[in-house]
Parts: sequence; structure tokens; C-alpha cells
Amino acid sequence: MRTRTLRFGLYADEQGLAWARNLVAVAAGDRKARIVTESVVHTFPGGDLTTADAYEHLAEQWAWENPGQSSGTREAVELRVHLACSLRTWRAVRKTVISTLCPEGTAPHVCRVPWAAA
Repeated sequence: MRTRTLRFGLYADEQGLAWARNLVAVAAGDRKARIVTESVVHTFPGGDLTTADAYEHLAEQWAWENPGQSSGTREAVELRVHLACSLRTWRAVRKTVISTLCPEGTAPHVCRVPWAAA
């Protein structure tokens, strides 16, 4: 099996991050993919780009969807999960996580944790 990486930009607090991590773990487990490593990144290697800069639009999305509410301890981060699995399994896990992060279909709604698939 080859190691493949899932990357998701998230605008989350610790609870939201734990929720997203669990979504990935369940999706991976359901497909028999093995999580090799997992990390939360705040800066990108080899440059000055931070996740706050790269995923600034997620903070803006949250503010627009939650007017007048404090963002609390939410911050823009990138969740990276390295899986040992086939390409087909990686695609299935990624698709499941994306559909589970904000499952309410195409009608306008507010996601629990603003996200972007990287």
C-alpha cells in the first residue's frame, strides 16, 4: 500500500477540529484505510505562507454566516492525514469526508466548520 495524504483547510476551534478528525477516522476505518500520521499545520513548509493567509476566506465565511457572533478560539488550520491505502480507497475516503463535513445538500445553509479541500 502506498501512503496518500488528505488535506483539509478548516476554520475551527478545538471541538470542531476534534469533530473533523473523527470524521476522517470513521471514513478511513469504514474503508479499511490505515491512518499513518496526522498533523495540524499552521504554516506551510518552505515559505512564509500561513494557514491563516491561505484559508482567510474560511474565517470570512464564518463571520458572514454568523453575524455578530464571536469567533472564539477558532483559527484557520490545515488538517493533514496520511493514509496507507489504494488510490480508489483514498478517493472514497476523501469523498465521504467532504460530504460529511457539510451534508445538507446544495440549498444555502451554514456548515458546522467552514472547510476547503486542499
